[in-house]
Amino acid sequence: MSKAAITGIHGYVPDYILTNAELERMVDTNDEWITSRTGIKERHILKGEGLGSSHMGAKAVTGLLEKTNTRPEDVDLLICATTTPDYVFPGTANLICDMVGIRNIGSFDIQAACSGFLYALTIGSQFIETGKYRKIIIVGVDKMSAIIDYTDRTTCVLFGDGAGAVMLEPNNEGYGVIDSVIKSDGVGQYHLFQKAGGSRYPPTHETVEKHWHYVYQDGPAVFKFAVKNMADVSAEVMERNQLTGEDIAWLVPHQANRRIIDATAHRVGIDPGKVMINIHKYGNTTAATIPLCLYDYESQLKKGDNLILAAFGGGFTWGAVYVKWAY
Repeated sequence: MSKAAITGIHGYVPDYILTNAELERMVDTNDEWITSRTGIKERHILKGEGLGSSHMGAKAVTGLLEKTNTRPEDVDLLICATTTPDYVFPGTANLICDMVGIRNIGSFDIQAACSGFLYALTIGSQFIETGKYRKIIIVGVDKMSAIIDYTDRTTCVLFGDGAGAVMLEPNNEGYGVIDSVIKSDGVGQYHLFQKAGGSRYPPTHETVEKHWHYVYQDGPAVFKFAVKNMADVSAEVMERNQLTGEDIAWLVPHQANRRIIDATAHRVGIDPGKVMINIHKYGNTTAATIPLCLYDYESQLKKGDNLILAAFGGGFTWGAVYVKWAY
């Protein structure tokens, strides 16, 4: 049976950079506080009227098509992981396809918060393994600036905007997605969520006045769950594939907080020098963090490298994927 191999990767972040120095002028915070607690120095923000997640996703997909010499008509399926869709409907995946000239294929969105890219990668790999499709694009994109309260110093320092896209194709040499575990537990729903804007609390003057359309996060509770579950699921995937820290070329963790990243690497016995980190440049771009890491580190990856991709997000959702790099 063929494996679903990543055969190309491309990323995109907007031009505007929101630095810690600028945030110091907006809320009661400072660079030392932000850096020591999160590891973030700056984040990219999408500016411009009428621009949404689809615009960043389309940039990443256009770059991916060019890089892999793929014609739009050769793509069989596109899956978009996002927590910040342009609209309630149509799906952001539909909009991305339209922008890049991909027609008459299946496309849909996945909403699993920061774990969305791993959920989408796991789903997409099934279509390759069964032989149903041969070229699938997985996009992770979020415009978090659209749902962040820039008067709330506990959340506004954390998030940025960005997109990443990968191409999945069949591989018969043993490279690609080898194993994956995705999990969730609704007990975490009130620790990290956007209260209004859905069918439970549709937009009203009251919901806007109460700031219910912005991200709410109970930081200590999220930190505790994230450290335990990202580490546990990474260890689970490694153990059932007889892998130790020495066997792993790279840990590719969700970029939510530098302390969570360090704790996860320590727990599974992976040397800090083998952990992909770009949180200092982008902050938490939610579903885009893992593909942006792969994009930034692409030149350092070698064919046959063992990668563990791990994420944790609101809901709670979490997961890990074992990938053997294909190029």
